[in-house]
Amino acid sequence: VLFLSLPLLLSPFQMFAQVFMVVDVPHHCNTSWILAINPNLTEEEQLNLTLPRDADGEYEQCFMYSPVDWDFDSIVTYGLNSTEKCSSGWVYPSAEAPSLLTEFDLVCDRKDLNDISQSIYMAGLLLGAMIFGPLSDRIGRRPVLLISILLQCVFGLAIAFVPHFYVYMAFRCVVGASVSGILITALALATEWVGVSSRPKAVLISHCCFAVGQMLLAGFSYAIRNWRLLEIAGSAPLFALFFYICILPESARWLVMKGRIEEAKKVLQKAASINKRTIPPALLEQLKPETQTKSGSTLDLFRKKHLRKVTLVMSYTWFAVSLVYYGLSLNVTSFGLDIYLTQLAFGVVELAARSSCICLLQWFGRKKPQAVLLLLSGLMCLIITGIPEDQPVVTTVLAIIGKFTASASFSTSYVYSAELFPTVVRQTGVGLCSMLARVAGIMAPLIRLLGQYHQAIPMAIFGSAPVVGGLLCVLLPETRGTDLVDDTRTTAPRMR
Repeated sequence: VLFLSLPLLLSPFQMFAQVFMVVDVPHHCNTSWILAINPNLTEEEQLNLTLPRDADGEYEQCFMYSPVDWDFDSIVTYGLNSTEKCSSGWVYPSAEAPSLLTEFDLVCDRKDLNDISQSIYMAGLLLGAMIFGPLSDRIGRRPVLLISILLQCVFGLAIAFVPHFYVYMAFRCVVGASVSGILITALALATEWVGVSSRPKAVLISHCCFAVGQMLLAGFSYAIRNWRLLEIAGSAPLFALFFYICILPESARWLVMKGRIEEAKKVLQKAASINKRTIPPALLEQLKPETQTKSGSTLDLFRKKHLRKVTLVMSYTWFAVSLVYYGLSLNVTSFGLDIYLTQLAFGVVELAARSSCICLLQWFGRKKPQAVLLLLSGLMCLIITGIPEDQPVVTTVLAIIGKFTASASFSTSYVYSAELFPTVVRQTGVGLCSMLARVAGIMAPLIRLLGQYHQAIPMAIFGSAPVVGGLLCVLLPETRGTDLVDDTRTTAPRMR
C-alpha cells in the first residue's frame, strides 16, 4: 500500500499545477512601433500616446491605438483615435518569472486557452480510464501500473521543454491518461491485496498521499515561479520508482480469476514469507481456476438488473463528485485570498477529509456517508452563489468546507465502487465510473467560462449536480463487512 501511494504524491502536480502557471499579471499591447518615430520617449509617454484607457482610467490590456505613419508632432497635436486589438504581442512586467501566461500569451482573445487546456488534460484522464481500466482486467494490474508510471515520467518531463502551447496541450493529454492509469490500478491492487476489514484503510491511505501532494504543490509553486522548473520538479522524481519492476506483485485475486493458479500461489507464499507466516499446503490447494475466467465487458454491467442499477447510480455519483471537486480545485484564483495559502488550506482539509473518511466508513458504512457528503458539498457551492464579491474570507471558508466534503465523498466513491462491482468486471466498472468522472473533469473548466455571463452560474452548476447524486445514493445497497463479489451471478454482496 505504501509503494502504491508514492506515485500519488506527484499526481496533484499534474492536475493542479497549471493554476499557478497562469497567474494573471498586468499586461498591455506592445506599441513599440512609435519608438521608430521617436526613440526618446519614456515608457509612460509611450503608453499615454498609444493606449486607450478603460472606464476606471487604467490602460486597456487588450486594445491599442492603430499605428499610423504620421510624424511625431502630428501624433501629439491630433492624437490617435482608431483602436484595434493587440497586433504585435503583449508586454509583461520584466521582474516576473516565466509563466505559461507570459510565455504563450494566454491573455485577451487567447485567455480561454487556459481553461481549454485544462479540459484537454481532463480528456486525457478520460482516455486513460477508457484504456487502462479494461486493459488491467485483461493483462493485469501490475503491467498497467508500470506503463502508466513510465508515460507520466517521460511526457511529464517533456512538457518542460515544449516550444508551443499546442504541443504542451497534447503532452498534457498523455500525462492525464497516465495519471488515470495510476489511480485506477493502484486502487485495484490496494483493494485486492488486503482483507475485508482493511480495504477502506488501504484505499484511503493512498488518497491521503494525494492530499499531502496538494500541500507539497502549494510549497513548490510558491518557491519555484518558473513554470518549466516547476514541471520538472513535479515529474522527474517519478523516475526513482522504476524499482517497482522488481518488487511490485501482481494481484493474487486477479491471477486466480485468470486461472493462473501457480503464479497466484507463488505471490501468496511470498507475501506470507515477508510477514513471517506460513500458508498450510492444504489451504493453497483450495485455490481452483474459476469456470468463468474471461474478463467481463462493459455490456455485462447492464445485463443484470442489480448491476445495472449500481452502474447507473455510481456512474452519476462519480460524475457529480468529480464536477464539484474539480470545480472548487480549479477555482483557487477566484476566491479572493492568496492562492498559495488557499491551495495549502485545500491540501490540509483534503488530508483531514481522507483521514476522517476511514472512521466514517467504519462507523457508518458506505451508503450514508456517500449520500450526506455529496449533499453537503453541493450545498456549500450553492451558498457561495449568494455571497457578495467583497467577502472573500467567507467565500474561501465555504469553499474549503466544500472541498473537505467533496474529497471525503471522492474517497468513499472509490471504496464503495470497489466493493459493489464483482471482481470479473471490477476494473471495467470502476473504469466506466472513472470515465464519467473525467467527463465531469472536462466540463468543469468549460463551465468556469460561463462566469463571464454571470459569476454565480458556475457555482450553481457545481452545487446542483452533487445534491442530486446524494439523493440517488439511497438506491444502493450497503457493503460494510461484506466479502468481495467475484462473478456477475451474485445478486448482492455477501455478509461475512
